[in-house]
Amino acid sequence: MDNPVCLIENHEDGTIKVNKDALDILSRFTQKVVVVAIVGKYRTGKSYLMNILAGRKNGFSLGSTVQSKTKGIWMWCVPHPVKREHTLVLLDTEGLGDVEKGNSQNDSWIFALTVLLSSTLVFNSMGTIDQQAMDQLHYVTELTEKIKVKSAEQQSDFEDESSEFKRFFPSFVWCVRDFNLELKINGKDITEDEYLKNALKLKSGMSSAVRNYNLPRECILHYFHSHKCFVFDRPASKTDLQNIDNILDSQLDPAFVQQTKKFSEYMYEMSPVKTLSGGYMMTGRGLGDVAVSYVEAIRSGSIPSMENAVLALATIENSRAVQEALSKYEQLMNDHVREFPIETHEEFLNLDKECHSEALGVFMKLSFKDENQEYQFMLIEQLGQKKLVYQQQNEQISIVKCRALLQELSATMEKEISEGKFSVPGGYKLFTREKKALEVDYLKTKGKGVKSLEVLQEFLKEKENVESAILIADKTLEEKEKKLAEQRSQAEAAAREKEILEKANLDLKNNMENEKENYKMHVEMLEKKMGEEREQVKKENEWLITEKLKEQQEMLSAGFKKQCGMLEDEINRLREENHKPTSLLGEILTELLPGRLGKFVKKILL
Repeated sequence: MDNPVCLIENHEDGTIKVNKDALDILSRFTQKVVVVAIVGKYRTGKSYLMNILAGRKNGFSLGSTVQSKTKGIWMWCVPHPVKREHTLVLLDTEGLGDVEKGNSQNDSWIFALTVLLSSTLVFNSMGTIDQQAMDQLHYVTELTEKIKVKSAEQQSDFEDESSEFKRFFPSFVWCVRDFNLELKINGKDITEDEYLKNALKLKSGMSSAVRNYNLPRECILHYFHSHKCFVFDRPASKTDLQNIDNILDSQLDPAFVQQTKKFSEYMYEMSPVKTLSGGYMMTGRGLGDVAVSYVEAIRSGSIPSMENAVLALATIENSRAVQEALSKYEQLMNDHVREFPIETHEEFLNLDKECHSEALGVFMKLSFKDENQEYQFMLIEQLGQKKLVYQQQNEQISIVKCRALLQELSATMEKEISEGKFSVPGGYKLFTREKKALEVDYLKTKGKGVKSLEVLQEFLKEKENVESAILIADKTLEEKEKKLAEQRSQAEAAAREKEILEKANLDLKNNMENEKENYKMHVEMLEKKMGEEREQVKKENEWLITEKLKEQQEMLSAGFKKQCGMLEDEINRLREENHKPTSLLGEILTELLPGRLGKFVKKILL
């Protein structure tokens, strides 16, 4: 993208919507995305920092007057400077509390959407981290009213969903602009992170003033899983600031230049890929899909549910996974079509198995939250249909090639039949000798494909009337010899029919074995994927337990015993979840799979 575009439009009539042009851009990005978003009061230099991360002096509009330039959420996708094959998505938001805005009711929705879409959230403020700066972050205290983890149907009346926010929410970075204090506490030098930690300390007490003081701090500590701070000196004089996008780095304060470099390096190295619960790493395409899901919920008067958005994304991505897998199968099979006809059915089945395995690998890589394996079963069915199409294509090419070969080999004999060469005494022996030579030449020719016996049988059957007429007309043969010759011809035809039937039965047996191996491959890959997903959930829970224990320790230090008890309950619930026995995969599958397939899978597992 050469320039940013608006992703979420915030209209003066109070409506918000997703910009279709931005969705079209995101749909082209199949790489994993690192999403860095910035929020803060209007005219605090948010856009400048985003331009720095994009490696540009300009792009996001910079306001040099009291008028805010950004409305809604603007997006800029650039190649990630550090992570190969990743896209860096930068989101610049309109200034919170903009006096020029005719309607500020959507400020909290813009903030909530920014939290939901980002993997790193940057809060930008001026001066110092004081109560005024905290008050600007009051939107964080409204998140429980703007975001739900589960849908209304799934949520318990007594469940505090905010305890799950840390699992889903981005990392938190606080940037303090025009910072003019010394980084010291009680005369001792401190780091920027220690400065933030000190600013987020809770006060003891139960008065309304203490509760109001603690609330935004509790939310920041409780909702976001990591907290980082950067302080920036004033970059230039007031006059130069009005034209900051055009002045050179050499004209900026050297300390500020160094600080922006430090900020950029951290963001490039430490900002994670946008990840959903269960470890699913999002692509640009997926980011666009969840943006639509969240905004549609808001427009309908509902509260965006992360679970609903994930399920909606799963439906879209799993449908795509099926199509991508089918396309992979077709691509691989089409690469071999020029080699058709394949000589034996067994060779064709080996090719199908190889292509099926590659296609299944694509599906497993792209799919997620495929509840009840609905899309995997859809893939099995459609791969079976495509296999049949290619099998029929292989057979048809074989038929055409065999008929052309027989036409070529029998051209001389056909001419001799029409000229009456065999309608003479001794003509039957001459005819059968030439017919046998034709069969030998036909059978030793390579590359005829799977239908060679059937086409030969069809050809010889067509010649039965001619052969019978030549036999009757041959005066050198006794009636008894003619009868024996006829019986011999019928026996040869019956032997060929038997060979064709045996081959068909063998093909059927091989086909069933092929299906069995393909199903087994599905079960093994599914079992592996389910195991990986389960381990990912356990890993998330263990990480969350560690975070909760840290919170509990901080709460104890501050004397908040009641909150510590609630945290203890959450920790115990997570521990129980990690030790729940997993149902046997075989039982799951055999319950879900229909009839014959279910029994078949059970046999494999046994």
